[in-house]
Amino acid sequence: MLTPGILARVPREAKVSCKEVFGPVTIVAPYAGFDEALAQVNDSDFGLQAGVFTQDVTRIFQAFRTLEVGGVIANDFPTLRVDNYPYGGVKDSGFGREGVRYAMEEMSEPRMLVINLG
Repeated sequence: MLTPGILARVPREAKVSCKEVFGPVTIVAPYAGFDEALAQVNDSDFGLQAGVFTQDVTRIFQAFRTLEVGGVIANDFPTLRVDNYPYGGVKDSGFGREGVRYAMEEMSEPRMLVINLG
């Protein structure tokens, strides 16, 4: 088991800040307002999912419209995944979607039959 790491005051150009980290690491970054926080998220080559913690429904929908990510999870952890959700990212965070429907499409070959009866 790996001990989780919480990092603060990390420069935006540091590898841990601008590359995908496959481990239990989170960065705490200051922001002056909600719009700046959204801009910081979008200022990335990656966009898997985002977690937004607020009771303000207007801000939840603002985050959903603004964030360049595959999914926005309100008031829960951003790695929440249920098999029937279209789970996946944008930018450099992957290609396509996971989930039952997407798995069925990936394992199937669409075909067509045309019969001209005229």
